[in-house]
Amino acid sequence: MGKWCKSVMAIALLLLLAATGTAFAQEKKPQPKTRILFLLDASGSMLAKWENSDRMVVAKTLLAHLVDSLDRYENLEVALRVYGHQFGRERNDCKDTKLEVPFAENNSAVIKKKLESLIPRGNTPITYSLEQAAGDFPEDRSRNVVILITDGLESCGGDPCAMSEALQRKRIFLRPFIIGIGIEPQFEQQLSCIGQYFNAADVKTFETVLSEIVTQALSETTVSVELLDAQNRPRETGVNMTFVNTLTGEPEYNYVHYLDAKGKADVLDVDALIPYHLQVHTTPAVVERNLKIRPGRHNVIQVKAPQGELYLRQDGPSPYGQLQAIVRQTGSERTLNVQAFGNRHKYLAGTYDLEILSTPRIQLTNVELKSGESNVITIPPPGQLAIPSQMQGYGSVYALAEGGGQRWLLNLPEDNSKVTLALQPGKYKLVYRMKSAQSSKFTFVQDFTIRSGATTTVKIFNR
Repeated sequence: MGKWCKSVMAIALLLLLAATGTAFAQEKKPQPKTRILFLLDASGSMLAKWENSDRMVVAKTLLAHLVDSLDRYENLEVALRVYGHQFGRERNDCKDTKLEVPFAENNSAVIKKKLESLIPRGNTPITYSLEQAAGDFPEDRSRNVVILITDGLESCGGDPCAMSEALQRKRIFLRPFIIGIGIEPQFEQQLSCIGQYFNAADVKTFETVLSEIVTQALSETTVSVELLDAQNRPRETGVNMTFVNTLTGEPEYNYVHYLDAKGKADVLDVDALIPYHLQVHTTPAVVERNLKIRPGRHNVIQVKAPQGELYLRQDGPSPYGQLQAIVRQTGSERTLNVQAFGNRHKYLAGTYDLEILSTPRIQLTNVELKSGESNVITIPPPGQLAIPSQMQGYGSVYALAEGGGQRWLLNLPEDNSKVTLALQPGKYKLVYRMKSAQSSKFTFVQDFTIRSGATTTVKIFNR
């Protein structure tokens, strides 16, 4: 093939890559359909007076107006479930709940008509209603939202908080919204554990809360993550990060952090109805728990993540092959990373202990890594021990300390003593007994010295 043809093919390949480059990017997920289930309390207490009307009349009127306004949203369906409205309190029915209007698009007229006919009568089976609500949502992928409007607590002995959490963990619906009407302050905590709680202290507040919840459920929310260095400047980047659902523990979004040419973090879309932890996969990882994300707005999340670089190198060629080092945080026994020599790796600024897997192993403690700086760790190249004797027996190599002690390093192969071993520079001892020797007194002992880059030969003699 001629040079001209190769050049044309190369240009064509570059054009193809340029044209399809966006395919390599993580595409923005298409927005799933949003489904909002209104779970309305129609127990007997909803007949209580509230300002110039009663609680039920206000709830029905404002809910009708809200449902009417939702018709203008695309990709949205709403439904209505009611509890406490089918039987009187004297029956004490704790399964008095019904999906009155199933999910459908543009069904505001149906919901408004149903609201007009509702009369408060019975109990407050919140737990059972939440359980039944799980079956109200179609099984296709959608953003499922529950808005519970109630003036009282569970009256049937159930645990609505546990039920809500279980359904959220199964991803049946997202964190519910709870609107309390006339709830005493001492009882608010019993409702806030179900989901995000709002106290509608008066009619005007109730109207405002309804609008705010719908805005949260349907408006776009964005975040930017700023990774701060030691001077609290947002200069760290290139780090993997994961938005984790705090209830399910599952990852919702995975990104590699990016800064543009002006040093600004990019803008990311998130679903504000999901509670998140943010895992920043530095070494070691940093976790920001329970992110405070304001729905319908742009949020800036700052994470302290100053990093320094550790560069491991060895002068000259290494007979070890790929030499590695175990990296631990100072004072910890847990292995943080196994880093190969010749590689660079970033760690959070701090001090680390290194165990270099040479022979013998080299222990380095309190190695300091500073934010934005590189620390180069260099060790001398090893020498080699060569044993030319081909014997069968039992042998070991010991490292000799300056004070006269010795430390076992390794055993020689029993079937053949002819080996070449890489050892760090220092003083050593070889101890060996042939298999055929009939007594321990025939043990061969030889001190030797290993020099960097040199080979030391030790011959084993019969004794």
